[in-house]
Amino acid sequence: MDQIAAFTSDHPVGTALICVVALVLLVLGFFVLRATYRALADLFRRFAAPRPAEDILTIVAATIATGVSAQGMWRFSGDVLGFDGPLRLLLFAFIEVAVITSAVRARRNMRENYSAGIDGIAVWVFTCLSAVLSSMDARSLAEALFRLAAPLVAAWLWERGMAIERHRITGRARINWRITPERVMVRIGLAEASDRTASEVDAHRRLTRVALAAKRARALRAAGASDRKMRAALTKLDRAMDQAVEYTGLAVDSSRQEALLSQIGALYNTSALIDLKPPVPWAPEEEEKQAARAPRPPQLVHPALPAAAGGAVPGMPATPAAPVLVDDDDEEGAETAEPAPPVDTAQRAALMRAARQYWDREIERRFVPRAADIAHEIGIPLTTAREYRALWKLEPKAHALLEAAYNEHGIIDTGTFPAITTPESVLTVNGSAAQH
Repeated sequence: MDQIAAFTSDHPVGTALICVVALVLLVLGFFVLRATYRALADLFRRFAAPRPAEDILTIVAATIATGVSAQGMWRFSGDVLGFDGPLRLLLFAFIEVAVITSAVRARRNMRENYSAGIDGIAVWVFTCLSAVLSSMDARSLAEALFRLAAPLVAAWLWERGMAIERHRITGRARINWRITPERVMVRIGLAEASDRTASEVDAHRRLTRVALAAKRARALRAAGASDRKMRAALTKLDRAMDQAVEYTGLAVDSSRQEALLSQIGALYNTSALIDLKPPVPWAPEEEEKQAARAPRPPQLVHPALPAAAGGAVPGMPATPAAPVLVDDDDEEGAETAEPAPPVDTAQRAALMRAARQYWDREIERRFVPRAADIAHEIGIPLTTAREYRALWKLEPKAHALLEAAYNEHGIIDTGTFPAITTPESVLTVNGSAAQH
């Protein structure tokens, strides 16, 4: 402190300059530290924050392992290759750089093609090469093993990170092993394949034991077994039943009772399987066969168009007589109308909505349904279907289809109005026509 005071008193101008320079350096250091902190925080928010903790730990551990491998290559390049100075600094870690480059390319291939490809294989090849070269310059067996393990640990952590990302992107694992500890435990009976609890497994085992004992006793009785065998079988059945009642609650649990009856029913009727005739899955449906065999409803043949059809509109020539097909659904008196079953308002509205949906769907297919089609599809009386059809056929889409059917094929719809082509547009509402 005395020396500082003496220097200050002897050199006041130099002391002032030193203080100013120190203050400027402190200010610059503060700004540099703040910029560094902001850059690190931005890097953390951009790269580290969106990643889960296991990915960050994987990157950190792989970086440490890569550093250990690079240190081994540093010694190898100096002791074995004789590199020194800047040349050694530039060339010692070329394999580690190749490993990192291949890892980045493999990750990009994973995101684009869902597979690491040849770059994933290159990561393991370069890692093994680096491990072998680093261990060749080791001074002891322990150091050789350590230098062999470090690059392999880095490669394994990279592989696990790739597996997690693959599962995250594709939603599935890369491979399903046929021999796993879980499957081995299930195979030898030490583990349960389903998620049943221990009590459920024990109850199922005891109920199965009762069902098998009952089947055994029944088979012996049907085969005319001796009294000794029958007594042994009945004793075993009685014991199994007592245990089931005691440990599974069979006497009061209706679900367990149904399960036992289902098992007994399946075991008693095993011989019926040889006479079973299952349906052929690729055979046509039975309803389609019946529909193909069913006779089509009779259709009336109209001898000619009505005389008023051609003269109703001035300037239109009379249509010549020609036999055409007529829909018999709307013919008055074609059949006796059945009485409509009593339904409430909500049910009637639901049936009407269903009929309307069926009508719109068929109209979109360019087909005008008959009243019989509506009644059969929805399950409503034919008279109700005729009422719906008489209203809906007046709409523009249905009217256009009926006009096209008449103009192209001469088919007349016998509804509220005849489908007649006119020189001028005709507005049809409730059977009345008005010229515009």
